[in-house]
Formats: sequence, structure tokens, C-alpha cells
Amino acid sequence: MSTKGKIRDSAVAALADVARDGMTVAVGGFGLTGVPFDLVEALRDTGVRDLTIVSNNMGTDGNGLGLLLENHQVSHVICSYAGENALFARQYLDGEVTIEFNPQGTLAERLRAGGAGIAGFYTRTGVGTVIEDDREAREFDGQRYLLERGIRTDLALVRAHQADEAGNLVYRLAARNFNPVVALAGDVTIAEAEQIVPTGTLDPEHIITPGVAVHRLVVATERDKPIEQRTVRPAQPVPVA
Repeated sequence: MSTKGKIRDSAVAALADVARDGMTVAVGGFGLTGVPFDLVEALRDTGVRDLTIVSNNMGTDGNGLGLLLENHQVSHVICSYAGENALFARQYLDGEVTIEFNPQGTLAERLRAGGAGIAGFYTRTGVGTVIEDDREAREFDGQRYLLERGIRTDLALVRAHQADEAGNLVYRLAARNFNPVVALAGDVTIAEAEQIVPTGTLDPEHIITPGVAVHRLVVATERDKPIEQRTVRPAQPVPVA
């Protein structure tokens, strides 16, 4: 595939021959920051069902991955946080969606391991808790560790600030979050970027995800960023010297 051949005209076109029922999809983002909104909406519009979603959380009601829940397309979720989404809680309690909770760092490392071709790793996180019930345990240097499996997914959807035509990705501030590890974990990785620039124009020192990991690119549409929780306080008077 040529580098320019990675670019698609829209998120819908990027997913057209990829999405299918029963697939596992890793999605970048943390809360509503760094979420590939266009790609999530396009995945919703494909109508595929019985999805397993791997993500830090499931967005909020009406935003991000919450759209897939509204459309009853999700059957299983691997995540570290289930708050901020009342529909997610309701579908779980009703038995429509099952959840596998992971400590946040463990989830990130499982995705990183999957992207690095590592089948599993041992961690002390979860020792002495119910997590031990279904984990292999071993001792190293007198300490107990639990086995966690790396995660590979059929599809990965990520959001970047900039991309070049070769698929190299640059993230911006907190929007980086889970996107780099998600990008490496997918058998097919699709990225939406605020800007796509000619190959060779990005500073190599700023590239986080190499283009070899990205199969398709799309320019993100401009939109107002949703705020998960807006917290403000009254303006304070400025002291007079």
C-alpha cells in the first residue's frame, strides 16, 4: 500500500470493508478526551452487533462509545472505569452487557503487551483480591504475582492531533492517553487526525505512533469538544496593591 493510499475520504469509508459482527475493537480516549468521535459514529452507523469493546471507559450518555450502547451494538466491555454513563450501568444490570474490569495500569500494559507481541506478563496488582480467583499466580523473589494476558484486537480506533501521509502520529497533551497503546494492539488500526500533512514534515522526535502500525487515516471533522464534567467557581476579586 502506498502512503497516500492510507488516506480515506471519510470515517465511513475507512470502516466500510472492515467492520463485522462479533469483532473486538480497542478504542483510544480517556473520558471524552482523545476519543475518535468520527470513527465511533461511523462504527455505529455500520450497524454491526455483538462487539467487544476494549477502552478505559465507555464515554458518557450520548457521547463517544455511549453511542454504541444506545444502538445496542455492544455485548462485552473490557475497561477500567464504568462511571459517567447511566445507560452502561443499566445494560450491565439488565444482563445485556458483560464487563471485565481491569486496573487502569494493567489495562494499559495488556494493550502495550499485545502490541509488542507479548502473550502475557506478571504483575503484583490484584494480589490478595478477588482478581486472584481466575489468574495464574507465581512467586518471584519472594513476592506473589498474577498472570495477565496481552490484548490483541481485530480493530483499533485512535485519535491524533497530527498525522503524515505515511501514518505517523503525533498526539496533543492529555489527548495522548490510551491512544498509543491502542494503536499498536489492533490487527487493523484506523486513525482520525485533526491535520494530515505531507510525509517528512513531522518532527521525528515528536512522533509517538509509527506509521507501520497505522493502516488507514481520515481527517477528523471539526466539532465542539464535549465536556464530561464542567466545574467552575465564582470569580475572585483581584487584590489591589
